Amino acid sequence: MRTLEVLQHCESEFLGLIEDHFEGRGIGFRYVRPFAAQGRVPATAFQADGLVLMGGGAWGAVGGPDGARLLPSLAAEVRLTKDFLARKKPVIAWGVGSQILALAGGGAIEAGGLIFAVETARRTVPGALGGYLPETFPLVSFMRDRPQPPPGAEILALDSAGRPACFKVADTAIGFTGHPGIKPGILEDLLMEFDDPIQDSAGQPVDAGALLETVRGLQ
Repeated sequence: MRTLEVLQHCESEFLGLIEDHFEGRGIGFRYVRPFAAQGRVPATAFQADGLVLMGGGAWGAVGGPDGARLLPSLAAEVRLTKDFLARKKPVIAWGVGSQILALAGGGAIEAGGLIFAVETARRTVPGALGGYLPETFPLVSFMRDRPQPPPGAEILALDSAGRPACFKVADTAIGFTGHPGIKPGILEDLLMEFDDPIQDSAGQPVDAGALLETVRGLQ
């Protein structure tokens, strides 16, 4: 059995529907919580067969004013991800995880407020991800800041505003701006854990309750 190290960045978020897919394919995974260890990443993480960098709710790679909401484990996780990229080990990332992947690959971060958005992403590369990436797919984002993929990254899908929604770094690392295994319960817990003002991808206030109902219909 191959084992993945799953880096969790807040209490509320977990793999969601992806857990069933891993278990059905005999892929083991272990949650690691740097936020509960003063931002430290255990040395055992470097020994995993693959890496999953999850979202982080209101935490971002730039953060809010005066450095508030800057992910405490950012530097350590960028180093870890660079190591996995150098050794061509698999990395899956979304939310703040996709920002970590972008930085590790030589990209940048666009600062922004906390977004809660439900959109439709559109594939840009026919046959992307071995043919498993649909032509269109739901994109549910709960994220502060936004990744700017590094030069040379392949943009596999765009969001409704034409920004990268899914990108590939080298041949082994995939970043999503939205959570591909999201469940409504995860979003409910995120909204309770963080009381930061939320907006849509255009910067407008959102009706969180209405968006939750939309996600329930999509699941």
